[in-house]
Amino acid sequence: MSIDTTGFVTLLRRETLRFLRRPRNTFIPAFITNVLYFSVFGVILGERIDQIAGVEYILFILPGLVVLGAISNAFENASFTIFHGRWNRYIEEPLTSPLSYQTMVGAYVLSSAFRGLIVAVLVAIIGAFFTPVGVAHIGYLLSFGVVITLLFASLGVAGGLWADDFDDLTMMNQFILRPLVFFGGVFYSLNELPPLLQQVSLVNPMIYMVNGVRFGFLGVSEVDPGLSLLILTVMTLAVVAGDIILFQRGYGLAD
Repeated sequence: MSIDTTGFVTLLRRETLRFLRRPRNTFIPAFITNVLYFSVFGVILGERIDQIAGVEYILFILPGLVVLGAISNAFENASFTIFHGRWNRYIEEPLTSPLSYQTMVGAYVLSSAFRGLIVAVLVAIIGAFFTPVGVAHIGYLLSFGVVITLLFASLGVAGGLWADDFDDLTMMNQFILRPLVFFGGVFYSLNELPPLLQQVSLVNPMIYMVNGVRFGFLGVSEVDPGLSLLILTVMTLAVVAGDIILFQRGYGLAD
């Protein structure tokens, strides 16, 4: 694997500054959306739901909202920057440079994962205004945070290569990503489902992400956090490798 350190840092810096310089498009929408989530689901609905798994409802949903914010922004950033670069043809600049495909993919994935992590911290801070927030297992929390943002950033790279127009980007986020999250145990416990649906839900990778982050925050999980982290790490490595292959083959990059 060939990594050009200077080129990697340069591309990473460009992609990071791209979203840091536009907070009204990147961070303010996430702030408003999560204030609404915590207000409606946490406060209003939480008054009618006592506890889940021995945890207050508003605190139970917090890790899921952190996951939702993190992966949505990691995916959106990667898919948009790749597609926008194709659309306006400035992606040709790194493609015609001496940068290796591994370097390019690494910069796109890491910058997008960084945005996801920033939003995850922002959501946790917002949640702290509604309910006391603690950390039960900092190692697991950080590990899951890094892995899930890297996973969805790498999925976003593939999505940006696949998309033919901006509607495709919206479709992937709204009709694929978010439904998986909402059926991933964000607002409910798996134990509340019938046995068959519990087994079907285990096919959804969001179950492992939400429960992993929930274990990091609360020390509560309905699946083995160690096994979940291993599964998600393998998935991440596989998708990143797939991104590199797509770049090598010029998928979506050539007219």
